[in-house]
Amino acid sequence: MPTRVHEFDWPDRVVVGTIGLPGARTFYLQVRAGNQIVSIAMEKQQSALLAEKIDEILDQLRDVEGNPHSVPASTPIELVDNDQLEAVQEQFRTGAMNLGWDPTTAQIVIEAYPITDVDADNDDESLDEDDADVPEMLLVRMPVGTARAFAKRTREVVGAGRPACPLCGYPIDADGHVCTLPEA
Repeated sequence: MPTRVHEFDWPDRVVVGTIGLPGARTFYLQVRAGNQIVSIAMEKQQSALLAEKIDEILDQLRDVEGNPHSVPASTPIELVDNDQLEAVQEQFRTGAMNLGWDPTTAQIVIEAYPITDVDADNDDESLDEDDADVPEMLLVRMPVGTARAFAKRTREVVGAGRPACPLCGYPIDADGHVCTLPEA
């Protein structure tokens, strides 16, 4: 069965954003090109790691002699995107991700795949929905400036959560916090 690929080359917008309050936020990677919008749910840690690895790739490329791909050291001001997510309709929850560099187009490439349900081995259930069993993925290619802006925004979104307890390091909930310190 062929995989349904949600492919975005040179997207108009690619951002990570959240819905919900700190401590109960759902993270989304949202991509738009024209009228096509795809939103996939991610874990906070996936979002943070994605931003970190994008910056690592961009920093390595910037350090190549002569910076042939014109990788910016910081986010170009015209690419800053602090707007909220657009209407979110979750396409899938992200499992595996791949991150790479396409030297032919000078773009960062993100591939995201849904979590596979290993418990879905029950053959007694039949799927009547046409698209319910079709494997899918998200494929995004973005230029270096957009990638730098994406990583910056993602770090800011991840960092906007609950503050850490100075004693135990765990997040402090809005309704209070009791930390258990390790025994000495």
